[in-house]
Amino acid sequence: MKRALILLSAILLLSAACKMKKKGAGNFFPVLSFIKSQIAHVDTSLYNITKIIYMDTIHADTTYVRREEFRGLAKDFLSIPDLTEKKYQDRYREEKMFDETLNRVILTYKPENQDKEELQDQEVLITPDLSGDKVNSIIIDQVISNKDGFLQKRMLWQVDQSFQVTTIAQKPGEPETITTMKVTWNEKEEK
Repeated sequence: MKRALILLSAILLLSAACKMKKKGAGNFFPVLSFIKSQIAHVDTSLYNITKIIYMDTIHADTTYVRREEFRGLAKDFLSIPDLTEKKYQDRYREEKMFDETLNRVILTYKPENQDKEELQDQEVLITPDLSGDKVNSIIIDQVISNKDGFLQKRMLWQVDQSFQVTTIAQKPGEPETITTMKVTWNEKEEK
């Protein structure tokens, strides 16, 4: 019965979303504000914060991080454009879908013109629940391409647990480098 109510809730959300699927609907999920609230929570917590850096998929370094350094490590997330601002409403479109196998509502934001925007993709995964929906993760893909080379950042924010930034860089005439930084503060143990 509970599963049927959750499914009905997701269907109602999607049917309402279909009416608002047009670009410039004005109800984009506030990703930047949400991440800022997560950072503020960690700034005032007593969590042990660790940072792991992988260079070209080889484990390189694990260190403990002071709370004062956390915000600086999350700078890539803080530098994304706030799509809730009016100037972005016509430049990005929102798509909503429900993935039954994951039991997640997925909000996807893509630019109308990919060649003109650095933010290429932004996804918010939400678990619908009658007692209140829960944001699980945020996935962001950013691409910067200019005369100095190519830079792609693939970012994953696991709500209340960790974040990860994979940077793929290539300068003219040089080989591609891949660096991944994972920062954890309240990561659930795998069973």
